[in-house]
Amino acid sequence: MSALFNSFALKDIVLKNRIAVPPMCQYSAEDGVANQWHDIHYAGLARGGASLVIVEATAVSPEGRISPNCLGIWNNEQATALASIAQSIKDNGSVAGIQIAHAGRKASANRPWDGDDHIENDDPKGWQTIAPSALAFGGNLNKAPLEMSIADIERVKQDFVEGAKRALEAGFEWLELHFAHGYLAQSFFSAHSNQRTDQYGGNADNRGRFLLETFAAVRAVWPENLPLTIRFGVLEFDGRDEETLQESIVLINKMKEQGLDMVSVSVGFSTPTAQVPWGPAFLAPISERIRKETGLPVASAWGIDQPEDANRVVQEDQMDVVMIGKAYLADPHYTYRLAKALNVDKPSWVLPAPYAHWLERY
Repeated sequence: MSALFNSFALKDIVLKNRIAVPPMCQYSAEDGVANQWHDIHYAGLARGGASLVIVEATAVSPEGRISPNCLGIWNNEQATALASIAQSIKDNGSVAGIQIAHAGRKASANRPWDGDDHIENDDPKGWQTIAPSALAFGGNLNKAPLEMSIADIERVKQDFVEGAKRALEAGFEWLELHFAHGYLAQSFFSAHSNQRTDQYGGNADNRGRFLLETFAAVRAVWPENLPLTIRFGVLEFDGRDEETLQESIVLINKMKEQGLDMVSVSVGFSTPTAQVPWGPAFLAPISERIRKETGLPVASAWGIDQPEDANRVVQEDQMDVVMIGKAYLADPHYTYRLAKALNVDKPSWVLPAPYAHWLERY
């Protein structure tokens, strides 16, 4: 059988194959509450045969939303709506995962199709953003955040803890902390966005402190038998990649000592001037290095949707799990196409019977 269709065990969770759907923001919630769009969307993805479906970046506080239309997990109404989604993912054959997040200085933005730019504070839809330092990201996200006080830092760490508790109560069995993409945690770690002079700024140990403390706080409330993972931007493509990568590996190993189970390898996106070398599976060599130098299982996304690439990165031990996003938006049953392309025996097993009967018979 293709390496991509081998099972994979992490803690008490067994994935039926190495294919996962990563968090992809839908920007379709109201007051952080999931609705019919999310119900149908996530059930469809789970029905399509991927082993793991991770619900989109879900804010741990109102200020942590990327946009006014992002999901939230800061109150019980939101958790109740998410519980039905977790159940539908499981009922349709996948493991239910969720990513909890705080957008930091990239928060209070319009949806991508509405401009993808900051909403000003005096607009009823917008709010004041916070970050480690009062530095705007730049480009179309040019609103300066407030620099967080120590009290703010403690509050946000507790918000992550409460979000993790609600995720568990809602029935999710795989938790991912969003430590990537220029959002709050990544902006603490990145020298592009963190100019603090206290214990949370300066050298790499200090810049990683918020991430390590947040992870440890969540680890204390998340069950040991269920996967606790991070999505982490391990480099910035800013000309100092080797230095950043080394710093990232040191921090990952510290989180491993605290109980980290897996890393979803990504890019920092902390500066609009980054020169990202987009291409098929371009992060695979970086993921392989993280895997070797930390001893942790790794996953990654970005350009791994072609069947041969997805299978290769698993077969060559560059990744343990592949995250395939946009291809599943275009075709929620993309697992079937992967199986057919890789000549997997009886690929109909990745489809519901009412579909498989017709697709395999004619």
